[in-house]
Amino acid sequence: MTLTYVEEALQQGVRLEAVCERLGLAPRTIQRWRKPATAQDGRCGPRTRPANRLSEVERRRMLAVANSEEFRDVSPKQLVPRLADRGEYMASEASVYRVLREAGQLAHRGHAKPPTPRPRAEHTARAPCQVWSWDITYLKGPVKGCFLYLYLVVDVFSRRIMSWHVHEEESSAHAAALIRETWQAAGCPEGLVLHSDNGVSRLD
Repeated sequence: MTLTYVEEALQQGVRLEAVCERLGLAPRTIQRWRKPATAQDGRCGPRTRPANRLSEVERRRMLAVANSEEFRDVSPKQLVPRLADRGEYMASEASVYRVLREAGQLAHRGHAKPPTPRPRAEHTARAPCQVWSWDITYLKGPVKGCFLYLYLVVDVFSRRIMSWHVHEEESSAHAAALIRETWQAAGCPEGLVLHSDNGVSRLD
């Protein structure tokens, strides 16, 4: 619609600059709109390779370091400063992020156990404190690349949140302490079934 008004104004002798000033558009924008749909993009992109571009050997070394036992659980924001503290420098933080993204390794970098196939168990709660469900999930931390872990216990019957803790790391000791404290605070109910993604256990 705008281009139609522009064409009518130009046919009546109005200068393109005056039309663009009235519409608040740049003349180059109007010129681009008036090009035929079959016009080719004349931009050829960069003609030279950046002098500081990482070589394939450097990329492989970066991936090897990022996936090493020492750094496989940390983000590039943590990896680069740790290497700098030891007097080592591979690339900038942005370059590490880019290489990991291209390699498909920029997901949550942390401890993750392989899924364990188990027979599906079903439990029915007919009153509170018969079946509890607990889980751990990670939350975004105050710094990009850092995560916090939410430990949560929910009563299946009432949907009540029985207890929760937030920690900076994933640990079975934190989970055991939370469940023990929650069980004691509830009066140590007998026959309580504790359900999780990896199975169930009974608290007596």
